[in-house]
Amino acid sequence: MGDHIWIDGIARLVGALGIDRLEAPRVLWWAIPLALLPLVLALRPRASIAWPAVREAARAGASPREYAPLVVAALRSLGLLGLACVLAGPQRVLDLPPEPGLGLDLVLVLDTSRSMAAVESAPEGSGAKRSTRLDLARVAVAHFAESRLFAGDRIALVVFGDTAFTQCPPTSDGSLLAAALARVNVGIAGDATALGDALALGVKRASHAEAAAERAIVLLTDGRSTTGDLPVSVATALAVDASIRVHTVAIGRGGAPVAVETAAGLRVEHHEPDPETLRQIAERTGGRAFEVHGAADLIAVHAAIDALERGERPLPTRRIERSHPEPLLAVAGGLLALEILLGRVFFRRLP
Repeated sequence: MGDHIWIDGIARLVGALGIDRLEAPRVLWWAIPLALLPLVLALRPRASIAWPAVREAARAGASPREYAPLVVAALRSLGLLGLACVLAGPQRVLDLPPEPGLGLDLVLVLDTSRSMAAVESAPEGSGAKRSTRLDLARVAVAHFAESRLFAGDRIALVVFGDTAFTQCPPTSDGSLLAAALARVNVGIAGDATALGDALALGVKRASHAEAAAERAIVLLTDGRSTTGDLPVSVATALAVDASIRVHTVAIGRGGAPVAVETAAGLRVEHHEPDPETLRQIAERTGGRAFEVHGAADLIAVHAAIDALERGERPLPTRRIERSHPEPLLAVAGGLLALEILLGRVFFRRLP
């Protein structure tokens, strides 16, 4: 306890020089005794004049030169004390006010049902590769992760099929989101499409956003709800009550084939998208509805949503810690220079 008291006392003393903190105050435990060594040596009894005799000499009107060794030693110790505080790492702490930043908490709700395995044909003459609906959705998620995380957003990923679950909680870590996306495959949450359950879970995740953050959901699916405990209309009402915008992205054209494995072998099914349901969700929540038929459409959709969701929120207060030894060096240098001046000039003894 005693050690902390005198270290705190020194910290308050150097604070008068504009120093806010010492980075390594424990250095003072051994540096200060070394700095005081010249003064201790000067106070030792001498053959010519003992320390108790100094007081007597003062009463007798002794010459100021008799105090010379003591004064010089005191100046030297004070100068070394200043250097000891420099070794403790004096710092200036600056708390900068928060600045307005752009960003939001974005929840990406991704359909992984069996219908998302439907293969979308590329436009004729485009030379593009054919992709499944899930492939297109994964590209869209990757686009959002690349641009929005860089802007200071947090992104959560919800996947759904028969059930819905959080694949990645709200995060600003791009590598964490990329790892979560890499594990997303068709059927990971079941073959059917619980659209209402998924939207409700997305609303729940968005509701846990930071207090000052804007909130939005991007729902990527072919849009046809086939199962679930919660109707789509109820989940939409939850988003409206929470003032959360839902942008919907209907992926795929009608009649895209899906290969389904059965006991009798593979069977080809055709799953029709339901963009009308997605359009109603977007309109009720204040979002926008988009349709994606290929990779080329993703760029326009991403740019449009990116332009819409640019809410301002204050960034955290920034604290800057800078090394600030100059005042202590100036004081220590001045004291040591004065010690040299007095000891070698004014109090110099001629042979």
